[in-house]
Parts: sequence; structure tokens; C-alpha cells
Amino acid sequence: MIKSNMTMILRLEIHKKAISFGRIATAISESGGDMVAIDVIKEGPETTVRDISVHVHHKKDQDNIVQSIKTLSGVHIRHVSDRTFLMHLGGKIEVIAKKSIDNREELSHVYTPEVARVCMAIEKDPALAYNLTVKNNAVAVVSNATAVLGLGKIKPEAAMPVMEGKSMLFKQFANVNAYPICLQSQDSEEIIQTIKAISPSFGGINLEDIASPQCFEVEERLKEELDIPVFHDDQHGTAIVALAGLLNALKVTKKELADCKVIVCGLGAAGISITKMLLTAGAENVIGVDKDGALTREKKYDNKMWDWCAKNTNPYGEKGALSAVIKDADVFIGVSAPDILDVEDIKKMADQPIVFALANPSPEISPEVAKPYVKVMATGRSDFPNQVNNVLCFPGIFRGALDARATDINDEMKLAAATAIASVIDEEELNEDYIIPGVFNDKIVPSIREAVMKAGYETGAAHRFS
Repeated sequence: MIKSNMTMILRLEIHKKAISFGRIATAISESGGDMVAIDVIKEGPETTVRDISVHVHHKKDQDNIVQSIKTLSGVHIRHVSDRTFLMHLGGKIEVIAKKSIDNREELSHVYTPEVARVCMAIEKDPALAYNLTVKNNAVAVVSNATAVLGLGKIKPEAAMPVMEGKSMLFKQFANVNAYPICLQSQDSEEIIQTIKAISPSFGGINLEDIASPQCFEVEERLKEELDIPVFHDDQHGTAIVALAGLLNALKVTKKELADCKVIVCGLGAAGISITKMLLTAGAENVIGVDKDGALTREKKYDNKMWDWCAKNTNPYGEKGALSAVIKDADVFIGVSAPDILDVEDIKKMADQPIVFALANPSPEISPEVAKPYVKVMATGRSDFPNQVNNVLCFPGIFRGALDARATDINDEMKLAAATAIASVIDEEELNEDYIIPGVFNDKIVPSIREAVMKAGYETGAAHRFS
């Protein structure tokens, strides 16, 4: 079982004469916890209140610790929380004014009556909104909460912590002002019209956690009908970072993408976009596989994107389940489900196989199990080497698109972003456990920004490159 990492905080009221702290520590340890900090909150002659920070590997360990302490005489659990929840208290973002208003004259300039002059200037020339409002550095992070992380469809309110977190990342990594917007709608037309209605306030739209196949329709329509960049991160962010990692993995294995047989397992939003990115980058033998097996050109599919995928992939018409078509594959990229790949499948692959098991939180095969049989392994997890993480991509992509005054984020710009991420790792540093830079590498956003601006300008999707 792959472990997760959590830190729970127990606020305990301890009766000094009734129980020793050692017994409490033993109960925590025997229940699967590791104490990492002890803070005295209140000290009295008979009782003491302490916050105990405990590291646990699984949610069940947290439950076991609570139950164990409840059985002890002389200790009362006042509260149980964890650092994740504490970081979300009151929300994670806020709006801060760039200038203070200290007197009536300043008030008149930022609001009535002088603000009317600025409004009328924009009325005459709407492009001035990029110079005179926050539009030039504003992105809407929009979701209808139908495919949130590994949770699936949840309430829009429940998706807000994810969208707030995305907004934080935009700001920290690329100084982009991002605003979380969760819509209570599953109707594609309503979603499209709502986003179009709010679009004048933003320089870009980041679609997030919209289920497949609806996400394709929503993005396609918005790209056609808006003059600002629209980017569905679950599709393209994953694809860009996966391609960046693959470009470096191919250097490690000394293989060329055009010569490789590539299996893409899982044909939802990310899988389809990965397939498109691979073809754009020069792959010639990509096979899309879902639960019913490989997609083939001779079959007609009700899913529009599957039909596209079938017509543009699997040139040799291979048929059958994953275990059949994976034979002699150089690359496996999974965005599907846990534990669908096994060691026997990997043994059928070509020499020095590359395996990207990106299902989250549990990959298609555990890295510990796969490692002896693969040359390069990547996952979507932070506790293993080579994490494919969208955070590497979207801040720099939008920084470049906004600065270039782009109307679109096209395939050339996405490919440029992938190449830029890959190039952050020097040839001397590159190895099988380091094909993807860490998210805190300060070279990433500037590299992507420059590459995206250049590609956008050269393809006519951007107004400037400077």
C-alpha cells in the first residue's frame, strides 16, 4: 500500500495525577503515530492542556489514535484537527489594494467622480482595459465541480478549496491574480454562456475539474467565441508536463519519439490531450487504450474524442486489452485507474521501458513494484521521484499568454512550454530519477514565459513578444 502523509493535531487536557504523559505517548506510537511536536497551551496545578502534533501515514491510523486515547483514564480530547484544515481556515486568498486611500482627494480619483473619466476612455477604446484595469493580469479559475481531483462530482462549494489553492499557485509562482469561480451547473450551454458573460473582466480563462467529455465541448466553444486564451488545465497541463518528462526520459534511454511505440491508457480529458501532444511532438505509433481495450480505426465510437483518437492513432491496427498491446511498447503513460498494470505487463515491453503511472492518488502500478523492471518511472505523486505536476505548467503558460496579450494558447505554445520545462534540467544533471524539475525551481516560470510568448508571436496568437 502506498502511504500518504498527514499531521494531525490533538489538543489534550491531561490530569497530571491520573496519567503520565508516557502512557499517552505509548498509545499514540502503538496506534501508528509518530509525535513530531508538543506545545503547552495551558499549565495548571492539576491539569495541563497540550497540543500534540502527530505524523500518520494513513487515515485509519488517525482514527486508531483517537480511539486509543479515548480509552485512557485521565485524559480528555478537546479537539482534533490537522494542518491541512488549519491552512484552509477563513479561506486561503484575499484581495489587497495596490494603493491606499487616505483622504477625500484620493477617494475622488479611485472612485467618484474622477473614475468616470477612466470609464469613458475604456468605453471609447475597450483595449484600454488592459492598461487601466486588473484585466491584464487576471485569470478566472472556473469549475463546475464534476471531476474534482480524485473525488469526482461534488458540490460547487466543496470544490472551492481546490480552486482557491490553484489561485494561490498562480500568484506565488507567476504573480498572476486568479479568482476562483465554482458554477452550480452541469449544462454545457449554461456554463459557456456564464463564462462568456464574465469574460470582460479577465485576461484569460483557466477551466478546471470539468468532467469529460463535457470539458472538450466547453473549451472548444469558448476558444472559438472568446478573444482571450482559454485553457483546460486537466487536459493540457497534464499533457505538457508529461511530454516534458518524456522528452527527458527519451534522452536517458537514448531513444527517439518517432521510433517509439507509446501506450496511452485512460482516454478521458488528460489521456486525449496527452495523445494530441504526442502526435504534435512527432510520435508516430501511439495506441489509446481504455477499459474495453485498444481503440482501432475500423470501429466507430459514440464518444467524439474517442472517434478522433481512433482515426489518428494505432497505425498498425493492434487489438486487444492492455496486456496484449503493451508488447514491445517503449513507453506506457497511464491516466486511468490504480493497479491495472503489473510486472508481467512491463516485462513484455521493449528494452529500457519508460512507465508514467499518473493515476492519483494510487498509480497504475506502485513504483516500488515497478522500479526493478523499468528504466524511467514517473508518477503524479510528490513522495516519489519524477512527479508529473500541473503546477510546473499553468503559472508560466498564463504568465506568457498574458504578457504577450495572447488571444489563444495554441499547440505550438503548448509544445514550446513542454520543451522549456524539459530544458530546465541540464544534461549533466539528467538521470532516470531526475527527468522533471521540482515545482519550486525558479527557472521554470521565466523559461515557459519566454517560450510561450515567442511561439505565440510567431504563430499569430499573440500581439507582442517583449
